[in-house]
Amino acid sequence: MLPVAFMIHLAGAVMLLLWAVRMVRTGVERAHGTRLKAALRGAKGGTAQMALVGMILAVVLQSSTAVGILAAGFVTSGILTVSTGIAALLGADLGSALVVKILSFDLSGLIPLLLLVGATMFLKFEGRNIRQTGRIVLGVAFILLSLQMVGQATEPLRDSALMPGLMGYLRGDPLTAFLVAAVIAWVVHSSVATVLLFVTFASGGMLPLEVALPMVLGANLGGGIIAVWLTRGMEIEARRIPVGNLIFRGVAAALMLVVVQVVDLPVAYLGASEAVQLVNFHLGFNLVLVVLALPFVRPMARLAAILLPDPAAARADVIEPIASMLDRASVKTPAVALASAKRELLRMGETVALMYHPVMELLDGGAAEKIARVRALDSLVNRKHTEIKLFIAEVNRGALTGAEARLGTELTDFSINLEHIGNIIARSLMGLAETRARKNLRFSPEGWAEMCNLHSRVGANLQLALNVLISGDVASARQLVKEKEAMRKLERESHDRHLERLRNAHSDSIDTSDIHLETVRAFKEINSLLVTVAYPILTESGHLLESRLAQPG
Repeated sequence: MLPVAFMIHLAGAVMLLLWAVRMVRTGVERAHGTRLKAALRGAKGGTAQMALVGMILAVVLQSSTAVGILAAGFVTSGILTVSTGIAALLGADLGSALVVKILSFDLSGLIPLLLLVGATMFLKFEGRNIRQTGRIVLGVAFILLSLQMVGQATEPLRDSALMPGLMGYLRGDPLTAFLVAAVIAWVVHSSVATVLLFVTFASGGMLPLEVALPMVLGANLGGGIIAVWLTRGMEIEARRIPVGNLIFRGVAAALMLVVVQVVDLPVAYLGASEAVQLVNFHLGFNLVLVVLALPFVRPMARLAAILLPDPAAARADVIEPIASMLDRASVKTPAVALASAKRELLRMGETVALMYHPVMELLDGGAAEKIARVRALDSLVNRKHTEIKLFIAEVNRGALTGAEARLGTELTDFSINLEHIGNIIARSLMGLAETRARKNLRFSPEGWAEMCNLHSRVGANLQLALNVLISGDVASARQLVKEKEAMRKLERESHDRHLERLRNAHSDSIDTSDIHLETVRAFKEINSLLVTVAYPILTESGHLLESRLAQPG
């Protein structure tokens, strides 16, 4: 029986490793997420180029799964094809193997320096990118520290009577070792962390190479399952990418498992120690897989389409009916009726959010069927607006208190604003997406980053506005109103930078000038319409004056 202290030590070290890998990925996404997406969306030349970009992104993010999810999102919006997405994910798997190779070096001497630099950047600076870079540096330090802790925690196992029997069993049953490793990789949701654990065990003499090789192959299979699991709720096209990658990886890992058992591989040439041999075997497996699989990504895309066919209900002109929250039986009870109207208004807002979310991807990809789907949602928004407006009008014919009458007016006004936002998205922004696609224009990297930033900001404010609608919280309402001024400033800065690029004769900015300016203006208008939900709450609480005009002197 293993002592409790040992189990706590090992479990703590493993959790620190998982958290540190996530910490690095989060820091990279927050500091450079827009640039990373731009790199992926810009690599449309061919499967080899996509594999290279996928590899680089996986090294930066320390996660092939993150690259797979990005690629899946771009396939949904029509920016990438399924075959190029599979190529990107194959390259990302090679990139994650490179991460394992880099982190397998003895870098423990750098831990104090990395902790000092990372903590200083995160705690002592206000700039967002500097703080997130500090987070990345701290994450790398914690990865190295956690690997040290794993090595220290597993030292008692070297003399344990349990280990020889367990290793002896796994030597005789490589399939079990393979499957156990796959499950471990899926459970921890990180093939990088899983392989690093196996390498650490091997360097400590606790994991013989005969057992470690099947387990590394199993970790590769588990890494493919992670992306399939995380994209299970996405559209069919998006799900085909990780499925195609999993088929490649699963077949290759299974074949390699057979080869390892049948052929005496010259693994001694891969390094001086078993740990180095294991890392290089993992890297070599992924490199060979990329080289052999890339020519077959298009047939694999067709196979994935057969395995995951388009459902009939996925046509753009089909919208599933949604039961209304409006309770006609409560019309003569205003308090209950207005509560049901608020619930239906929230549903309307959530539908608007569904329309808004893919705007940037459609501005880049311009897939006609996706644009049609957004416009179909606008019809649903318009119908909900009419139903809410007429329902509240019917309630107003009864006997209402002053507060109930005001609430009815406020709900109607916000319904009008949400309907207007839907029109802006469906008519203006989707029209701009069609224009960009028809003319095959490209945004400048700087302009694209500015628009993505504004889109993200307004998306967050949309969720905040819906929260304010339901909660009536004064602090949240104040925050939402402050966002109006922040948005005005960002729009002005983007406008000025765009004009500067025009003065510098930046060709991409010249070609997309009208689209850029109209998109930024649309985001500002949407944000202003969202802010209106906060005004009644702040006026009633005394936090907002009815008129901002100064009294005449």
